[in-house]
Amino acid sequence: MPGTDEATKAITAAVVDSFHDTPDSRLRELLQGLVRHLHGYVRELRPTIEEWEYAVDYLTAVGQKCDPTRQEFILLSDVLGVSMLVETLNEQASGTESTVLGPFHVVESPKRESGDNIDLMGTGTPCVVSLRVTSSDGSPLPGTSVDVWQCSEDGFYDVQQPDVQPLGNGRGLFRTDDDGRVWFRTIVPSHYPIPTDGPVGVLLDATERHPYRPAHIHFIVEAAGHRPLTTHIFVADGPYLDSDAVFAVKKNLVVDFVQVDDAEQAREYQVTAPFRAADFDIIVEPETTDPETTDPAAIEPETNKDAR
Repeated sequence: MPGTDEATKAITAAVVDSFHDTPDSRLRELLQGLVRHLHGYVRELRPTIEEWEYAVDYLTAVGQKCDPTRQEFILLSDVLGVSMLVETLNEQASGTESTVLGPFHVVESPKRESGDNIDLMGTGTPCVVSLRVTSSDGSPLPGTSVDVWQCSEDGFYDVQQPDVQPLGNGRGLFRTDDDGRVWFRTIVPSHYPIPTDGPVGVLLDATERHPYRPAHIHFIVEAAGHRPLTTHIFVADGPYLDSDAVFAVKKNLVVDFVQVDDAEQAREYQVTAPFRAADFDIIVEPETTDPETTDPAAIEPETNKDAR
């Protein structure tokens, strides 16, 4: 009889076994696990042929929507909470919490010096962001790379508005000073909707979910000898902090953007009063290598280096 439990389990077993000889043990584990869980989902919900064809067409459309400035698959992963789940499973044991990369880290940020202004539009509420990067033992990390990107006051990234914003607006690649500090001028970012003109928008419409993200600034922090960190700071008291469309808000990343009315401080920072100021400490964890889990094949013997 078609569709019996015995017949479907036999199919799953055959597919799992087909990956048995995969040389890379981790790849074998990932593929066999994927098959078991995917087949289990299908057995549980029993999609019709028409539903499965729609699913294939939907994923095809997601891929077709991707281009050098738009990553629809990342967006789909985000709204399904998978991006945040992977981040949480892999985040640091201590220090600053991680969040999602998002779909708009797609261009190389321009190199900037501490104190530079990443707002190239001259609009919005002026803001000064000050960061200090330390290791988990509290020691400062000079020369740390801090990649920054954010949306405009209207809620769009530069790559979304190539005819409106100059490429590099809201972006900067900085290096920390000897005390692990860096600061930059910008504007207070806005909350914004994730793109809804593609398949992800169709999903949100069908499920009556809103597309909004709370206001935030992205960072990728890379210090020598330490684990890279991808994180945000979120603007306190803004909308959607409790219903982020991509589930990325964490309490410890919500930061007060304090209003400063002092004209002398404004001159010091080369902004106009009133302005907003945000201070945030970023803690990164040292990279550790477990000799028992290191793949010997990945280590090139010294004797072979001269033979290249």
